[in-house]
Amino acid sequence: MDRLGIDFISVFGMPPVAFVELAAELGCAHIGLGAKPLVTNPGVYPDWSLLDDAALRRAVKSALVANGVSIAIGEACLLFPGGDVRDAEPVLDVLAELGAPCANIASLEQDRARSFDQCALFADLAAARGMRATVEFAPLMGVRDLAAARALIEHVGNPGFGILIDMLHVARSGATAADLAALGPGEVGHIQLCDGLLDWTMESYVEEASAERLCPGDGEFPLADWLAALRDDVSIGLEIPMRRKALAGITPGEWLGPCLAASRALLAQLRRATTTG
Repeated sequence: MDRLGIDFISVFGMPPVAFVELAAELGCAHIGLGAKPLVTNPGVYPDWSLLDDAALRRAVKSALVANGVSIAIGEACLLFPGGDVRDAEPVLDVLAELGAPCANIASLEQDRARSFDQCALFADLAAARGMRATVEFAPLMGVRDLAAARALIEHVGNPGFGILIDMLHVARSGATAADLAALGPGEVGHIQLCDGLLDWTMESYVEEASAERLCPGDGEFPLADWLAALRDDVSIGLEIPMRRKALAGITPGEWLGPCLAASRALLAQLRRATTTG
């Protein structure tokens, strides 16, 4: 087991007990989880909801314990324009019940002041349930880049509120290793790892964000530089959905296994560089 895990959209709606078992089979200490599927491979997995199924919640709790796996990050809230984070309270309750230490919000609210206030309220709601909170930044979202995310952290003023660093969004927002290195202790709550190409369009970005990402080492991102700039005690989740493979009948474990091997090799390389440097 290590600090690498598998984040939620990588498995296209795999039932959560099977997801926990897959993570353990691949030697992962943690997963990212939501209350119901966010992206799916239609016809492969049955629909499910942790909100509506108490028996399923009990089964997931048992599976986590039995397999030595924990939840590192909960996908708790996608805030739409005009929305209210209090609508996510039932999801936060489920995540707290399952022992998740952190809940993530992604805000599509384009009114900056309102987005910031809603994120601050979300942080309070998570804290009331004993959880930290993170915000995800991306050019398509209300919190567009790392600078905006840091401004939000200052606005919220809650030590339990941090930033989710998704390597795809780092690339597409133009952040650099120096920008990442400037983050203070506690500002990074979770890291999502993938690779990608440097040439992109907004249309291709929308597709890759939810469905087609590359294994570390198969793309052009300077992942070693970015990871070296970040603290080495932060959980990392592979967010690597591969829809074309899924539609071809290849299982998530068959593509995530090589992705985990490549990620572990990358982290080992960074450890060696730190030791010898």
